[in-house]
Amino acid sequence: MIEFFMPMAKVPTTTHQQKQVTVKNGKPIFYEPPDLVAARAKLTAHLGPNTPEKKFTGPVRLIAKWCFPLSGKHQDGEWKATKPDTDNLQKLLKDCMTDLGFWKDDAVVASEIAEKFWAKVPGIYIRIEEL
Repeated sequence: MIEFFMPMAKVPTTTHQQKQVTVKNGKPIFYEPPDLVAARAKLTAHLGPNTPEKKFTGPVRLIAKWCFPLSGKHQDGEWKATKPDTDNLQKLLKDCMTDLGFWKDDAVVASEIAEKFWAKVPGIYIRIEEL
């Protein structure tokens, strides 16, 4: 089991869903716009120091608690029920974790809990448990 918190002044809200496509010589070419490249780089930089020495190879549970900076009338710990969607946030997070070697493939994530909150201390809490 590993567990860590990555404090971030601004939690990335750009999601994997924002990939773009263009056509060159009649063929579609997929690319990541600059904000998605920046979000991927930020997540990778924060996740990197927490990469396990040995990849998870069997089934795991991934718990991710996305803590967004307080705004408006929101209270610390209040559920965040606005965009971005948790499934979109999780996709980019798991892709970065796969690239860094947290596991052989994100298919090993057999159980997933994703939660979003408003928080005084913004960032992302991660816990990975072997099942």
